[in-house]
Amino acid sequence: MFIKSSNDRFRLKVVFIACASLVILLGACNVDDPKKLPGKAQSIQTYFALLDSLTTGIRFNNQVHDQSDFNILTYRNFYNGGGVAIGDINNDDLPDIYFTANMSSNRLYLNKGNFQFEEITNKAKVGGSKGWCTGATMADVNGDGYLDIYVSNSGDLKGDNKANELFINNGDLTFTEKASEFRLDNQGYSTQAAFFDYDADGDLDCYLLNNSFKDPSKIELYKSMRDIPDELSGDKLFRNDGDVFLDVTIQAGIYSSRIGFGLGTVIGDINHDYYPDIYVSNDFWERDYLYINQGDGTFSEELNQRMGYCSISSMGGDIADINNDGHPDLITTDMLAGDNYRIKAMSTFDPYHLEDLKYRANYHYQIAQNCLQINDGLGDFKEVAMLAGVSATDWSWGALFFDFQNDGNKDLFISNGLQKDLMYMDFRDYLDDNQIHLKMARNEPVNFPSVINQMPSHPISNFAFVNQGDLKFSDQTQALGLGTPSFSNGAAYADLDNDGDLDLVVNNVNMPAFVYRNEAEKTGNHF
Repeated sequence: MFIKSSNDRFRLKVVFIACASLVILLGACNVDDPKKLPGKAQSIQTYFALLDSLTTGIRFNNQVHDQSDFNILTYRNFYNGGGVAIGDINNDDLPDIYFTANMSSNRLYLNKGNFQFEEITNKAKVGGSKGWCTGATMADVNGDGYLDIYVSNSGDLKGDNKANELFINNGDLTFTEKASEFRLDNQGYSTQAAFFDYDADGDLDCYLLNNSFKDPSKIELYKSMRDIPDELSGDKLFRNDGDVFLDVTIQAGIYSSRIGFGLGTVIGDINHDYYPDIYVSNDFWERDYLYINQGDGTFSEELNQRMGYCSISSMGGDIADINNDGHPDLITTDMLAGDNYRIKAMSTFDPYHLEDLKYRANYHYQIAQNCLQINDGLGDFKEVAMLAGVSATDWSWGALFFDFQNDGNKDLFISNGLQKDLMYMDFRDYLDDNQIHLKMARNEPVNFPSVINQMPSHPISNFAFVNQGDLKFSDQTQALGLGTPSFSNGAAYADLDNDGDLDLVVNNVNMPAFVYRNEAEKTGNHF
């Protein structure tokens, strides 16, 4: 298992699951009756075909290269990757694809049908101009019937040039950047944004997830840091008032502190009161947040009361009814390795007294694994990830629940991988032996390229779990055709060819993006 200690200065993880209010896809399989065979692996047909750039016209590669003054040791989120959003920007019933890049221009691909895409970034004027793009979200921000594109940014090495961008759709395959005009040009270390109508007034409001560059080893245990707002690091809630978005973070009861370290956020009606609630995945010491919408413009943060524990290094997450009982369930991803070698090679543990101090300081119980929280129907949860077989998926990012094979059960895709094994124990010993942290703290010269070359690199396949019913999932990654080793981050799904099943798009680091065609329709399973 992996648990961060107070000395883990260079932990990162972020989930950019950029959705365009579309669904997400994954594998497909023929299951006669999944509830008759709980927990048993079933015969799975290869449903996902990885298409190359010659077929699709999508030639996107999020290239990230360590530099002497800008690298994984000087910028904690260097390998966190970029996002992907899918949505129909020109209302032709064909979903289009937008990728964000960290060190180059973002890219927009227009769907021409039959898995043929045309790159129209320059024509559309959506390449972006900021230092370090992270998540992407498509939503009709101004209510004119066309999807707009919101891009979260985290800035460059100096933390500058990080205002978020809002590309307003002009309806003619061009966009105009208007984040400042709508007051959504937040200067924080943004990870992702979710647009939803929290106050039920008919327009889309915005929850902005921000990360922090506070040193995690210096979080105070006896001071309520989460109650102290921070302009750059804290999450924000913006209310749509027509022409502008107003910051209502504090009056709505949203935490906006430097210890948030937000890596993922999902929206869903947890307690069936017809108001959308918010779940936030936080990295490092801070626990996750579960905001219950009070229906009066405010939220009540109730994770401690509704969940026995949460993931310690929460990254991505998703909300869906996985057992078809009518109640929304929830998953968060963490870093627990799926094989014995990587568990032993990359695991450290905090001493018990420190765990106890964190709990008594209201950081709640946290555990180093993915957490699958099952809703009891009242908005309270029981955690069952180990029972379900989905607790350990290595350095995980995005989690997407969707029905791979159109059998009525929501399956689970998890994007996975990190460019370098930053937490590898031998490398950590190398850092200590050579006093690298001490030299950095003293601003002494460090040969960063030489140091980084000591880090091992192991691409790992993503994970695809088929829902077998009875709260059991079966790892069918290879059988489904999704087993290509990679360093994957943002992911989104949609029916790209309108054949009735859900296709999958994944944004990788230093690899071409994955575009998977779902072929479940060949089995007769449509829609």
